[in-house]
Amino acid sequence: MDGKVRISSAKNAVLPIVAGCFLCDEPIVIKNCPRLTDIEAMLRIIESTGGRAEYIGGDIAIDCRFANPSAVGAGLTGGIRSSVFVLGPLLARYRKAAVSYPGGCEIGLRPIDLHIEGLRRLNVAVSEENGLIICDGSNMRAGEIDLDFPSVGATENLMMAAAKLPGKTLIRNAAREPEVADLAAFINAMGGKINGAGTDTITVEGVKRLNGCEYSPIPDRIAGGTFMIACAIAGGDVFVDNLRPSTVSSLSEKLIRCGLEVEKCANALRVRSDGSLRAIHKIETQPYPGFPTDLQAQMVAMLSRADGCSLMVENLFENRYKYTVQLNKMGARITVKDRVALVKGVRKLHGGAVTAEDLRGGAALVLAALGAEGETVVSGINHIDRGYFRLEEDLCALGASVKREKLPLP
Repeated sequence: MDGKVRISSAKNAVLPIVAGCFLCDEPIVIKNCPRLTDIEAMLRIIESTGGRAEYIGGDIAIDCRFANPSAVGAGLTGGIRSSVFVLGPLLARYRKAAVSYPGGCEIGLRPIDLHIEGLRRLNVAVSEENGLIICDGSNMRAGEIDLDFPSVGATENLMMAAAKLPGKTLIRNAAREPEVADLAAFINAMGGKINGAGTDTITVEGVKRLNGCEYSPIPDRIAGGTFMIACAIAGGDVFVDNLRPSTVSSLSEKLIRCGLEVEKCANALRVRSDGSLRAIHKIETQPYPGFPTDLQAQMVAMLSRADGCSLMVENLFENRYKYTVQLNKMGARITVKDRVALVKGVRKLHGGAVTAEDLRGGAALVLAALGAEGETVVSGINHIDRGYFRLEEDLCALGASVKREKLPLP
């Protein structure tokens, strides 16, 4: 693989920012957004409440001035985990919200208890009725929240819920992910007052009004990391443009240990690999700045061809190794027990018919196919489309042979 790939705005940054547009009643433009199915689902949620949301070229224009806090039904939230983000901004603006339980990839329980308990600390009354989460914020007030776990989603939801509350709200043990800091920067661009985002303690000083703005979310570190690993598997020289090196430092360190050359550039990275890979004794997924769980599957695909044995420990989700069954069908030697995967590297993988069952696992199968002998057919690509826009086109531009086809029904 050789060439350059440019990274779009991060899916995991855009989704809460789209939800955050409920906070104000003026037009907002979100720049450089890929047309991902998850993002499109969030736009439909905006539209279902009476707001306007549409792509204009590579940007998204949103206007929530006529939105109302009517219940968002299961038909819209059932397929996307991030639909829970609308709770915070709807409460901030209307003091009430009701949504169905969110869906998404089946990679674990991912309870929303942290969101609900945090909202209760802001004096929100939360109840459940007929599959709906019903929130009454008529008596909301600023408060202090100590999260039991640095949940990204809960941190972001609570920042939005507190953005227009009189007084100061303190969120301790907050998630430190770049996407959290990016959401805070977006709210501040509208006139909000959030400090400390990106650290474990965030202070939100409520304001009476937020204004419209244009905003460019951060580049997608997970998409960028996926292309870095693709280069590692296939070999070559790939320039990953529009990617902040600091956001993928934990991955870069692992790739260097595996034998790659990783060069930091201004807002970009250059990755070089001759295709020979060394195993890593152990990798554990951790909250940021640790190794991201969203790159775990791609990394295991790479390690399946490394020289030696590697251990992957998944600390965040309890059901994220389903893709390993498919990799083993391609000749990988991966043994999973509970949250640990033992990866015994093989010299070659072989092509075959495999099925993507979730977003990142699907990406891992495509990456494995890049380094496999023969043809590989990956079905279930609707999962991949949730987080990668026309992945096959970017890979082809780097020299890979990948095409999207509609297979005949059995």
